[in-house]
Amino acid sequence: MTQDQIALFAIFAVLFGLLIWGRIRFDLVAFAALLVAVLCGLVPAEDAFSGFGHHATIIVALVLVVSSGLVQAGAVQMITRTLIDSTRSVQAHIATMSGLSAALSGFINNVAALALLMPVDVETARKAGRAPGLTLMPLSFATILGGMVTLIGTPPNIIIASIREEELGESFAMFDFTPVGAITALAGVAFVALIGWRLMPARVCDQDSSAELRDTSVYLAELLVPQDNPIIGQTVGDVYDAGGDQDVDILGLIRDGKRRFGSARRTGIRAGDVLVLEATAEALEEFRSTHKLDYTDADRRDATRENADGLELLELVVPRDARIAGKTAQSIGLHWRHRTVVVGVSRQGRQIRNHLRRVKVQPGDILLLLTPKDDAINVADWLGCLPLAERGLFVIRQDKVWLAISLFAAAVFAATFGIVSLPIGLGCVVVAYLLTGVLPGNDLYRKVEWPVVVLLGSLIPLGTALKDTGGTDLLASQLLTLTEGLPAWAVLTALMVVTMTLSDVLNNTATSLVAAPVGIEMARTLGVSPDPFLMAVAVAASCAFLTPIGHKNNTLIMGAGGYQFGDYWRMGLPLELLVVAVSIPAILVFWPL
Repeated sequence: MTQDQIALFAIFAVLFGLLIWGRIRFDLVAFAALLVAVLCGLVPAEDAFSGFGHHATIIVALVLVVSSGLVQAGAVQMITRTLIDSTRSVQAHIATMSGLSAALSGFINNVAALALLMPVDVETARKAGRAPGLTLMPLSFATILGGMVTLIGTPPNIIIASIREEELGESFAMFDFTPVGAITALAGVAFVALIGWRLMPARVCDQDSSAELRDTSVYLAELLVPQDNPIIGQTVGDVYDAGGDQDVDILGLIRDGKRRFGSARRTGIRAGDVLVLEATAEALEEFRSTHKLDYTDADRRDATRENADGLELLELVVPRDARIAGKTAQSIGLHWRHRTVVVGVSRQGRQIRNHLRRVKVQPGDILLLLTPKDDAINVADWLGCLPLAERGLFVIRQDKVWLAISLFAAAVFAATFGIVSLPIGLGCVVVAYLLTGVLPGNDLYRKVEWPVVVLLGSLIPLGTALKDTGGTDLLASQLLTLTEGLPAWAVLTALMVVTMTLSDVLNNTATSLVAAPVGIEMARTLGVSPDPFLMAVAVAASCAFLTPIGHKNNTLIMGAGGYQFGDYWRMGLPLELLVVAVSIPAILVFWPL
């Protein structure tokens, strides 16, 4: 290996290690890696920011904006309201939701599809009296599967099409992914609807459904005992016995900044004490009002007294790239920016021992916020979190629904038949959405996932440098050495398995940027067409089903579904094996070697 190759491999090793560790923002990690490569002379300074103007980056950003426009116009809600029925059996519901989510994910970003359908699924579970965990994982997996069907369904497809254009002179078209993607998605959706949901842990499937519903979003919360409160002088045990009827579990109290547990049951309550308890959102508010308690933030207590009719409790799921992920509510200024306070945190399978105001929020947590009703939209968007239940967080422009659909369909048609390029077509849709009021102008830049844009813009020059220094050739030759003597279809399978394994622990964007050039070099060495290798990478990079960190959708459902880290492989492992078994023959038929 050359010195440049060694240096680049070292940068990528640190980059991947930090991405897997997950304690530092992935966009910051990628941007820092790019700067290190520039300072080391591995990426020319004049090309350092070329990735931010790359058409793959532009397409990803435009797709996110267009997806938001379709949602705000009511195009997706019009479909979901018609098809969702809480009286269906579990299997029928999963089949309906999975099919719908897979279809939507082909044309809007698959994270956006889950963000829209997850509250619908949770609400349907509540109405049907069953555990949300029974249906949320199939829903997440189906949105991931559906993204493979078209060029714009998922970022890996966009990246791989761009790499093909650079290396082979022509990009994949809008529906070139459809034959393989549709067959794989149909097989995967059939599996999760018929078999997969039955493989989930017994604690999700066998527990009493009503109890499971109550336990899904049980929050650690703190309530302050104000002066002249009726419970002053009573013991914690007395109040606990009263709270038992309200599904409230009092864990102890905080006095003078010190937490008391165990013997706290016999402790007399004083003014200024803080009761530490676990409860659902509804039970928490009922208990607070019954006993005339306050939320612990002093400023918020005053706002509660003065504006009781203008406040609401809001439940939000925390994704990996949320503003609050890895931080406390106090550190990001949630209260003084949005007059909002965290009154509860739900974290499945892990205890929270810190004071609420000092709790570092983690991806997959569910937050219970007390917020002004007129600011709920801004709070959710600013935090980058998703509502757990349908709260009407934006005003649907029903009068614009067919206009939004028509403009998007026209752009897809024009791009498919080569009338305009895809970025230009999507750009025209965005401009038309703004001019016609489908998408409010002040929402335009808020709908772009800037961490994803920074990740792409940073990794594209690094991927180019890896190719220019011969690093991709070296990786390809090593993989071919390991598979020496095997037929080309077996080598294709090996590449797919390796890529899928990486995608389970890495961001799928990073995986595809590295694996696609390697696939092209392997095909050239074998003297076969690179297209089947690119298709294999596209499918494998999208199919991250073994862990909650491989895909953002898997992280989003973790808290709401009550899942633990080790739950995903139960359905995910056989699904990944099925994807390989189905997609390899499909690739060989539609994209022969």
